[in-house]
Amino acid sequence: MEEFVGQLWHRLVTRHAQIEHPNAEVKLTEIAHRLAPYYRAMGGAAGKLIEGAPTRRVNTQRRLRDQLAGTQRHFPLSWQDDRSVRLPKSIACFPNQELNESLYYWLTALAARQPIIQHWFLDNQRACQQLLANYPGLHKTYLQLTEATIGLRHQWCRLEGAELEREQAIRAALMNPGSVSSLPRASREPLPVPLWLYPEPLHAVSVSAEESMDSVSETNAAPPQNLDQGERKAAERIDDRRETDGLMVFQLASLFSWTEQVAVDRCQDEDTDDESPKAVEDIDIITLARQRRAGAAKVKFDLDLPAAENDELPLGDGILLPEWDFRKSELVQNYCLLQPLLADHAVPASVPDTLKNAARSLRNRFSMLRPQRQWQLRQPVGEELDLNAYLDTLTQPEPKAEHQDLFKARTPMGRELSCLLLADLSMSTDVALTEKQRVIDVIRHTLLLFAEALSGSGDRFAIYGFSSVKNKQVRYHLLKNFAEAYSDQTRGRILAIKPGFYTRMGAAIRQSTEILKTQKTQQLLLLIVSDGKPNDIDHYEGRYGIEDTRQAILEAKQQGLLPFCVTVDDKASDYLPYLFGGQGYAMVSDVQRLPHLLPKLYLNLTGAIS
Repeated sequence: MEEFVGQLWHRLVTRHAQIEHPNAEVKLTEIAHRLAPYYRAMGGAAGKLIEGAPTRRVNTQRRLRDQLAGTQRHFPLSWQDDRSVRLPKSIACFPNQELNESLYYWLTALAARQPIIQHWFLDNQRACQQLLANYPGLHKTYLQLTEATIGLRHQWCRLEGAELEREQAIRAALMNPGSVSSLPRASREPLPVPLWLYPEPLHAVSVSAEESMDSVSETNAAPPQNLDQGERKAAERIDDRRETDGLMVFQLASLFSWTEQVAVDRCQDEDTDDESPKAVEDIDIITLARQRRAGAAKVKFDLDLPAAENDELPLGDGILLPEWDFRKSELVQNYCLLQPLLADHAVPASVPDTLKNAARSLRNRFSMLRPQRQWQLRQPVGEELDLNAYLDTLTQPEPKAEHQDLFKARTPMGRELSCLLLADLSMSTDVALTEKQRVIDVIRHTLLLFAEALSGSGDRFAIYGFSSVKNKQVRYHLLKNFAEAYSDQTRGRILAIKPGFYTRMGAAIRQSTEILKTQKTQQLLLLIVSDGKPNDIDHYEGRYGIEDTRQAILEAKQQGLLPFCVTVDDKASDYLPYLFGGQGYAMVSDVQRLPHLLPKLYLNLTGAIS
């Protein structure tokens, strides 16, 4: 009986505390495909996604009914970062469905106008003011949203003192953006404004990332739970390492007065998979410990990888690629996960002073390869009259009635060539050559001079780097793609490359092949710079990696590509002929000469195939 009465009381209080309108709800999944092109059209970044945002706890004043029902603690705040625009997963704050949909479009336009929120009160006013000035058609929609929002805020708590002054300032800023320059302070946080964007949460990590790619021994593990797609949680990392195992120590008299958590290692036998998705939804901040626990086998972290805030920007969720298993003589589909990365924090830079003379010389030399304009005779239109074609028409015994091609035009005759340079950035490139120079420094200079040379020739080229940590994380660094112009930003990315991890070459070659195939030129050159043979910390070491790389090279040749490898490994003659063929590689004995030898090698290769 008590339980029945409690359920009735809970439903009654929750119904009275409900302020949303489920019948007018609009879900992000239903409208995201329209918001994405709208975001681009409003000037938003081309690479950003439209994804759902988890609710965030806001310490605002609540009504008595909300306190009894335990509601209005979390609010769906909108924000964005370098990867995506985060909007509420659903909007039902207004009784009109069209108005809820209009709120999605307004937030999307606001995100395109104001990519970074530093001071939420001033930045949102400024962005609203600019949007309304540049797009007068938004005035009517904004007025409707503002009136509806202020109407909702009138139904909130009765505010007094500083909180009332702050609320009045927020409403004035909504009605007339840019009119309020400062926000009065109060003890609690203000009620969130659904029309505004907020700063991104600190230390955002993905809780829906799936670590399904692993060695064959883990294929029998239980499948991961399907968490809410596109939702990320705030996280903080703590150091729970101790010199000895911890114990929980307390006095019985203080059991009900205070508690102290001390790290205790305890094996977990029970299966909590059924409860984990619900637990993830309920947790506001996920705490990640440095110490590996016995019961944490299903929450995996690779300590070889850098922290997210120190790593490069991932482009998308990764690309599944096959891998050749020579033991089974078959191509295992979707075995490798390749993650494209972009050094978004790289500072634009010019050519270093030590390379300026060499870069200038290469640009001048390669400029002779630029397309030359040649005369095309007997054209329907052109720059000059083709006298020979005109005289031929006059000497014909029976002149033709149809249109004659009597002109000549000068058109550029370009080289039908595209080149992709793939550089090995594994930890083996961290070897010192001299007291002040390492192999990775030589590779940086090589990539820079190669790019300077090809920018002078006008040939289409792209530059990528790769490394790996087993098949789960094949890191594919975008330094320059085919569509991007060579600039100081590209030079900055090249200068920012760092060595690390291992060399899973097969997956990098397969992805490079797919990129190079998109170029509509007659010749396709895949140029690989490496300092060692394929290897990784799993079974990719030894023959397995050699066979997979060879298979990837054969696949590239079948697609019409010319793979060629330049190596500084003095033992490369043991395996490179098997991988690339007798004429498909070159060994450089003096590593320091590589920056100057690679452009010359490129001339020889392109001269042979052009």
